[in-house]
Amino acid sequence: MARKRWADLSSRQQTVVLTLASIQVSLAATAWADLARRPASDINGRKAVWAAVIAVNFVGPLAYVRWGRRPRP
Repeated sequence: MARKRWADLSSRQQTVVLTLASIQVSLAATAWADLARRPASDINGRKAVWAAVIAVNFVGPLAYVRWGRRPRP
């Protein structure tokens, strides 16, 4: 199966790719901003590890939100 170039994709496929990419970037940016603002005592584990995990597509930011943060009182 040959790889498709951007120009080979239909406009609908291009729209889907751009939408998913923008969602991914938004999730990652939000998670990194939250990680940067929280003190280390409010994070489960090391901040450096969570910063790397957030870089994993879709799964990383969602994992950070679910398991990386300690609930605030």
